[in-house]
Amino acid sequence: MKGLMQEHELLISSVIRHAAENHGDREVVTRESDGRITRSCYARVEQRARRLAAALTNLGIRPGDRVATLAMNSYRHLECYYGISGMGAVLHTVNPRLFAEQITYIVNHGQGRALLLDPCFLPLVISIAPKLRTVEHFIVLTEAALMPPAGERPMLCYGQLLDAAPGDYQWPSFDERTAASLCYTSGTTGQPKGVLYSHRSTLLHALVSLQADCFGLRSVDTVLPIVPMFHVHAWSMPYGCAMAGAKLVLPGNHVDAPSLVGLIQSEQVTMALGVPTVWAMLVNHLRDSGQSLPSLQRALVGGAALPPAIRDALEQVSGARVIHAWGMTESSPTGTVSTTTANLERLSADERRAELLKQGRPPWGVELKITNPEGEPLPADSASSGQLWIRGPWIARSYFRRGRERVLDDDGWFPTGDVASRDAHGFIKISDRTKDVIKSGGEWISSIDIESIATTHPQVKFAAAIAAEHPKWGERPILIVVPADGGVLSAEELLDYLRPRMAKWWLPDAFIFVNELPLTATGKVLKSSLRAAYREFLL
Repeated sequence: MKGLMQEHELLISSVIRHAAENHGDREVVTRESDGRITRSCYARVEQRARRLAAALTNLGIRPGDRVATLAMNSYRHLECYYGISGMGAVLHTVNPRLFAEQITYIVNHGQGRALLLDPCFLPLVISIAPKLRTVEHFIVLTEAALMPPAGERPMLCYGQLLDAAPGDYQWPSFDERTAASLCYTSGTTGQPKGVLYSHRSTLLHALVSLQADCFGLRSVDTVLPIVPMFHVHAWSMPYGCAMAGAKLVLPGNHVDAPSLVGLIQSEQVTMALGVPTVWAMLVNHLRDSGQSLPSLQRALVGGAALPPAIRDALEQVSGARVIHAWGMTESSPTGTVSTTTANLERLSADERRAELLKQGRPPWGVELKITNPEGEPLPADSASSGQLWIRGPWIARSYFRRGRERVLDDDGWFPTGDVASRDAHGFIKISDRTKDVIKSGGEWISSIDIESIATTHPQVKFAAAIAAEHPKWGERPILIVVPADGGVLSAEELLDYLRPRMAKWWLPDAFIFVNELPLTATGKVLKSSLRAAYREFLL
């Protein structure tokens, strides 16, 4: 017997239509490239997104076609999110921080028929345009009065296209399993791989993100996604904020500390999202300037493990509750979120804080397992570490245009590439990436744990532990350190600090002091570059 309930396809267009009808005047704020603040709202975003869909249809874009964007966080990019996916085409967000060769590869592999770009990326696009084999239309995300010269390369003006498009476009209905968007992995090893999300997976993921034990979005919130919209949907904020009716604040290309702090203060931001390097930058600026962030209630951290020192400092200078989350491009990205439980509330304050530094528990919809090298499940005893696997309705099952490459195991589990353990409370602790773990004398050493301890030293700004080849032990850890601004630190002093805080065989064999660490285009430490530079350091 089947139920007697209505059936409606879960489509992304329904989200912006809901926001326009029920939260139409809720603001979408953008800092433009010239520093100006512009204000839109959900009703206007929905209207312009429908015009964009009509304009793209007039250009010959059809359902299933990929439409690429090379853009920062702005209301125009938000309109692309809904206009492209809403018409049944595929939004293909491209990371502009990558090398030109990688951008060319990603656009070509995605087979985009149109490319929408921020004006600041016009020189880049002009330089690679002859190599973009499938792109027929280049559209600059600006208004007619601000349209920059493009030389001999034909460029369309976004504002003019929308002004000329009919305003009566109606969102079509189609299968919710239709592809909605395409995002490529960072490509730190090999070529980037495309993850193709569906309307159904995107909306289920966004709905779960709204839960109180996840991000807890409400209509009274003002949200600043510092994480870019070209990176895994800015962790679902373009969808979740519209669902909840939360005010959305978009920083454009102004992601320096003074600009972000000013935006949080002026717009009374209650929740912001970013990677640990961004939060460390904000903490240092707040300390140096003597400013605070009284409106900030929640600081969501993901993308890498958060050192305890940064967590403590962030809470001190802002008063915000720090929420640690873990995920990946292939998980849309939410896999786990570290929020308190009834059992944790019975612990002491110190025990609870230690628990919440872990990557957290999976929300409904996500299943996790941890296995040994033989594929056998490991117990949830905090001590047993192994390969982390994940599955669920918003987890990738394969990569875009990768032939018949096998990704999942026989039971549908996706290998995350992370080494993790699970405790009796169900909390996951990511101890390393499989490729980053240090294998010394047959034992595993967590580079993340070494880094977390090292960054508690007041003179350490950033630290990265990597494996260096060793003639006796196979591998030994070495630590690359960025000293605090104006700080003076020696290897002997740092070694003395670490000795009582970690096992003797974990202690780094060498310390290398540098001015900065290489970062990926998404703000993570590029350990592959460090390994290439220092792999033979101990030999």
